[in-house]
Amino acid sequence: MPKVLFVTSEAHPLMKTGGLGDVCGSLPAALKGLGVDARLLLPGYHDAIRRAGKLRAVAQITIPPLAQPVTLLETVLPGTRVPVWLVDFPPAYDRPGNPYLNGYGHPWHDNAARFALLARAAVAVALDKAGLDWRPDIVHAHDWQTGLAPALLAREPERPATLFTIHNFAYQGLFPRDTLAALGLPEAFWSHEALEFHGDLAFIKGGLVYADRITTVSPTYAREIQTPEFGHGLDGLLRHRAEKLLGILNGIDDNAWNPARDPHIAARYSAKNFRPKQKNKTALQKEFGLPADARIPLIGLVGRLAHQKGVDLLLEALPRLMKLSVQLVLLGTGEAGYEKAIRDAAAQYRGRLAARIDYDEATAHRVEAGADMFLMPSRFEPCGLNQLYSLRYGTVPIVRRVGGLADTVVNATPEALKAGRATGVSFAEARPETLVAAVRRALALHRDPKVWRRIAATGMGQDFSWRHSAAEYLKLYDELIHSGSPRAGGSDGRSAKGSRGKRAR
Repeated sequence: MPKVLFVTSEAHPLMKTGGLGDVCGSLPAALKGLGVDARLLLPGYHDAIRRAGKLRAVAQITIPPLAQPVTLLETVLPGTRVPVWLVDFPPAYDRPGNPYLNGYGHPWHDNAARFALLARAAVAVALDKAGLDWRPDIVHAHDWQTGLAPALLAREPERPATLFTIHNFAYQGLFPRDTLAALGLPEAFWSHEALEFHGDLAFIKGGLVYADRITTVSPTYAREIQTPEFGHGLDGLLRHRAEKLLGILNGIDDNAWNPARDPHIAARYSAKNFRPKQKNKTALQKEFGLPADARIPLIGLVGRLAHQKGVDLLLEALPRLMKLSVQLVLLGTGEAGYEKAIRDAAAQYRGRLAARIDYDEATAHRVEAGADMFLMPSRFEPCGLNQLYSLRYGTVPIVRRVGGLADTVVNATPEALKAGRATGVSFAEARPETLVAAVRRALALHRDPKVWRRIAATGMGQDFSWRHSAAEYLKLYDELIHSGSPRAGGSDGRSAKGSRGKRAR
């Protein structure tokens, strides 16, 4: 079985800001169950070290131009058998809170250096220069924070195969021109066929140009990012490398997200014993200060308050939604302007809309269990996890038909309802009018208890566990190993042809 080094900037429960943390906290464990020797490498953040439990120093690495050596601390990912190495270098990582942003919500001034350090540590481990007596067959790097790892490994004559996974293409790791010299990176990287992107250094291009294979987190998103609408100026590069690009749908931890065993919810239930779900609705209404009325449909929303998530569409649609017989519960944090707008709306529609500008895992479970419907009006969504949790909990998702949402939610058309395949309601256009129309369709379905129960039960019967996704990754790993890890483009980056396009947003 293959030996795989996961290089990531977050992995739940050590560090999580979103789906990346969920994936890198769950996929290695699922692969371990298939016999893969999967190990994690991530920064030794203050909070990650605090949450890790027992740690032991197993190696020290000298990484120019740092004056001090970097220590690798070894532990096991909590709740799994997956070994973890934390890159311990306090000047870079000993900061509590968000791994990317300071207390004012701005990127840390030294993010380029912090994540270049992670990439160089990955190279040292991958080439067995850290004294760990372990050498991976594959380095699996995730998102822009690790993009330099495939680029640096491409310059090594004896290297493992490299795989780069895009979790959210909107974040590209762009830094000024002088960052190249400041990080001591090869001058050959400064080319639009390598890491240069419209006068900036783009970390993400290290993975896109140099990795042997590229994956993203759903088949539809793999197609979307090859278009100008979703490609953020790099669609030409991805079309050039289309044969090396594959969409593999994310999974969920179906043990942690299981309404029949969930310790966070008011009453446990299942598809066969669905009646207790009503107790969760009543409990959620009370928790959020809404009238406890079983007859009023309750819509839940959990996630980042950001343009990507369609929060602007929701805000524009609210006056019309609040004229309907419906309640809304919202849990999340994000952009300051959206946070204020949501607070103002909750005050305006008191008793109809309740919001908690916060994020708490246990509360997220209670929203999934207590809501009748779950709204995700995303402008783009690489995979999405909340719609998968909703399906698992019999909470019918209302989603925009993009990315992983299109791959996982079967729209309740007359044909899908007749065939017994419908699991939710979806809409195509990113407009408030279409969002409201989708909610109206869901409310109409909800008025027929038998139809609604069938839609919910069909959703609960879907299997979006990591078992399927892990098997797809295992197949890809085998292909990479048996292909002899061909160079993705060599140190001159010639495979990056076509990387020019519109300016990154």
